[in-house]
Amino acid sequence: MKNPLKEIIDAIVELLGILKVIPIELLYAVGMLVVAAAMLGFVSVVALVWVYLERKISGHIQSRLGPMRVGPHGILQTLADGVKLMLKEDLVPAIAHRPLFALAPLLVFAGAFLPFVALPFSEHLIAGKINAGLFYVLSFAALEVIGIMMAGWASGSKWSLYGGMRLAAQMVSYEIPLGLSALCVVMFTSSLDMVEIGKHQGPFPWQWFASPFRSPFTSAAFLIFFISALAQTKRLPFDLPEAESELVAGFHTEYSGMRFAYFFLAEYATMYVMCAVASVLFLGGWNGPLPNWIPFAGAVNVIGKTCALLFVMVWLRWTLPRVRIDQIMNLCYKYMIPIALLCLLGAGLQAAL
Repeated sequence: MKNPLKEIIDAIVELLGILKVIPIELLYAVGMLVVAAAMLGFVSVVALVWVYLERKISGHIQSRLGPMRVGPHGILQTLADGVKLMLKEDLVPAIAHRPLFALAPLLVFAGAFLPFVALPFSEHLIAGKINAGLFYVLSFAALEVIGIMMAGWASGSKWSLYGGMRLAAQMVSYEIPLGLSALCVVMFTSSLDMVEIGKHQGPFPWQWFASPFRSPFTSAAFLIFFISALAQTKRLPFDLPEAESELVAGFHTEYSGMRFAYFFLAEYATMYVMCAVASVLFLGGWNGPLPNWIPFAGAVNVIGKTCALLFVMVWLRWTLPRVRIDQIMNLCYKYMIPIALLCLLGAGLQAAL
């Protein structure tokens, strides 16, 4: 009688023997492609789920049902919209700069997708452990500005150009308090490695960096980081680059089909990245509420805290009114940056003592 366990072991041994003759560079390339495919699938699922949840949350806030017809309780509506975008005709304006018009959505999506490389889902679940992981994530997140300015100019539309210029002013400005607030945590950990930052935090709220019991400066920095993240992701009340009542659809007015879908995916991917960074820096990361001895508890903790912050983003969108561009700039330069500098100074003094 055959032994199934012995056959499995023999197959693994044979596979390992085959792998020994394959060049290590090829194995690395295949490994990177597998990880990239997994991350792309995760980003697609995040966008699919949160578009549906945002519609339902907004429906309940406004005392209406939201999508109900496609699938049970409308659960397949977002999937149907994705298929529709894939099948729609790709239109390019006659006066558009075609090379830049085609490149802009890919550049925006790359700026939202590449930060996932250094984004930890738990202490041991990370695509690439980088010593300067926080710097890597925030740097590539800033790449989106270039793609959006490119899209606004290359479309040849005044609405797109206005939206691109608004976004450039908004995102470049709010990158300053975003980075300063993140540095408050770096002061305590002396590391830019996001895994090391997560290890410095305990499983209970009063051991997290954003807890007043740990440091009041990081608590204020958390609020600054989250408000700046709203501006970075173009969410209400900071959605001036896409203000429908003023600019039709802003920088992506002239886009259709899959190119529009890239902008859509990039928005929700950036939302997840900012909320995940906030959960690792300020909310304990994979530490708590589930104990780490439970399998995959760390990933559940990180994704759960990230989804809680995503819910707050959606909640604010359907609660607060849109503000003017001059008010956005005043908030950043007159209040956010000075408060972030004070938090950084206070965190540095507390860490030194």
